[in-house]
Amino acid sequence: MNAEKILRKSTNHRARADAIYEIRVALPYIVPAIWRRLEVPGTMTFDDLHDVIQIAMGWEDCHLWAFYVGKTEVSPEPEQFGFPGVPRARPADRTTLDEMLGGQRVKFRYEYDMGDSWTHEIKVEKALAPDPDMAYPRCTGGGRAGPPEDCGGFPGYQNFLKAVKNPKHPEHEETLEWIGGDWDPEAFDMDAVNARLQPRKRRPARRSKKQ
Repeated sequence: MNAEKILRKSTNHRARADAIYEIRVALPYIVPAIWRRLEVPGTMTFDDLHDVIQIAMGWEDCHLWAFYVGKTEVSPEPEQFGFPGVPRARPADRTTLDEMLGGQRVKFRYEYDMGDSWTHEIKVEKALAPDPDMAYPRCTGGGRAGPPEDCGGFPGYQNFLKAVKNPKHPEHEETLEWIGGDWDPEAFDMDAVNARLQPRKRRPARRSKKQ
C-alpha cells in the first residue's frame, strides 16, 4: 500500500465528501509532542487513512498496522484480518471513516510496527463541511520530526536522541552513520507533507518486507 493509491482516489473525495474530519494524530509519552493535524474526508477508507498518516508522520510503510475504534480492529488483508478473536475485525480497505466514526468527536488509535509498538492517539476534533476549492486530504499543522524506522519504539527513540545530540556519547558516531547524517528532531515541513499528499506531486512510499 502506498501513496499512489491515494492519488487514484483523492480526486473523488473532493467531489463526493459529505463531511471532513479534522483529526489530531500524536505519539504519546514523547515531550515535546510529535503530532499532526489532518483534514480527511469521511468517505476515505481506513486503508487510505493509513497512507495519509504514513506520509504525515514520515514513516516508510515497512510494517504491519491496525486501527482500533472502540472494540473493533480495522486492519488490512491478508496480513492481519484472518486472525479471529477480540477485538472484532473489519477490513481496512472496505471500511470508511464515516462508517466507524459517524460524524462524532471520538478518540481512537493507530498501531504501526507491532515490534516497536508505535501507538498513535487520534482525536476527532471537528466534523467540517467540505470546501469545494480545497483538495483533501491535507495537513494543517504539526510539530517535530517523526521517529526513524526501526529505532526500537519509545525507549529506543529516547536513546537515539541522546546519542545524536551528544558528541561525547559512546554511540554518537555509530548512530549518525546509521541515520545517514545529522538529525533534527524539531524539523517539520508542512508544505513538504502536503506536496506528497497532492495528486500531481505525490511519490510512492518506500516498502520493504520487514514485519
